[in-house]
Amino acid sequence: MRTQVAIVGAGPAGLLLGHLLHRAGIDNVVVERHDRRYAEERIRAGVLEQGTIDTLDEAGVGERLHREGLPHAGIELLFDRHRHRIDLAALSGGRAIVVYGQHEVVKDLIAARVASGRPLLFESSDVAVHDVDTDHPSVTCVHDGEPTTIDCDYIAGCDGFHGICRAAVPDGAIRTFDRVYPFAWLGILAEAAPSAHELVYANHERGFALFSMRSEKITRLYLQCAPDEDLAAWSDDRIWSELHRRLETDDGWTVNEGPIVQKGVTPMRSFVCEPMQYGRLYLAGDSAHIVPPTGAKGMNLAVADVRALSKALIARYASNDDTRLAAYSQTCLKRVWRAEHYSWWMTSMLHRFPDSTPFMDRVQRSELAYVTSSEAGSRVIAENYVGLPFDE
Repeated sequence: MRTQVAIVGAGPAGLLLGHLLHRAGIDNVVVERHDRRYAEERIRAGVLEQGTIDTLDEAGVGERLHREGLPHAGIELLFDRHRHRIDLAALSGGRAIVVYGQHEVVKDLIAARVASGRPLLFESSDVAVHDVDTDHPSVTCVHDGEPTTIDCDYIAGCDGFHGICRAAVPDGAIRTFDRVYPFAWLGILAEAAPSAHELVYANHERGFALFSMRSEKITRLYLQCAPDEDLAAWSDDRIWSELHRRLETDDGWTVNEGPIVQKGVTPMRSFVCEPMQYGRLYLAGDSAHIVPPTGAKGMNLAVADVRALSKALIARYASNDDTRLAAYSQTCLKRVWRAEHYSWWMTSMLHRFPDSTPFMDRVQRSELAYVTSSEAGSRVIAENYVGLPFDE
């Protein structure tokens, strides 16, 4: 099989890249080791930045997100039993967010891919990349029981943190930066109507909590927990009790309860690799960087990566201009490190660390009081939360 760009991974990064290239007339093949059902049902992030929304609109796949997504113009920070609203739109020149699950974005992109007729090789095993430091790279896999070789000009590694693409780069060719946090999130999906219209981030002496939603009938909630938390120790009653304790306010607001349909523990880490390219292999999304979910940046960074990569590849094929390809890593890392800092800052401000002292508790409270009472402090949260404009 011969193509121009081979894309490894059918998450939002790989699928969006494939769709953007298709619309520009650039041939591409997407290879994915899981089946379609897994890709479409894997519950992940759900906050779309303004730039992500704009990109999906430009790609022609934003119709359903505008119909079913939940627009939000603000968020709330809860501490000392009071909620404090950050007006995202007013503080960022009218930019806002939409709550729309990552798996819903994936469904829309798969539907667009299928409609395009471009190859999407689900359930591919033994995926490997070859000769990425030459002018003739390739991807091999087993698909439908047949060994398959995809000869290409470029490879996009969109296969996540544990994927094969970054691991294929020789030792010493990239540098990694990593921090593993001493806590995790216990997350649930509940069949309960959200009791507020915007996300609530809570700093509590017992640990962080987050009130969110996935639709007008489904609430998404998180509790800070230990990284090795045993889910079996968390009955539904214990979860609801802890959520009420951490999210209760003096004005009587509380979360609505309902049947819990999903539970899971999400580890917390920050990770970046530099550079995000090696030879003709370009890394995008989680294969190149991970952020703690506190800042809602994971999928949005992936979209920013493939936006930059698609424009670089289009320039290469349209006018034989390699300038953007050469600068791809530098272009992306500027935004990546801004998001890494913001996510680390929000995580540090809102979570209870195991080695916390009364002094650090007071520092957290002081910082929260500042960012919720100062326009300058609130603007830092707002501008970063809705996503900074693309530097193009």
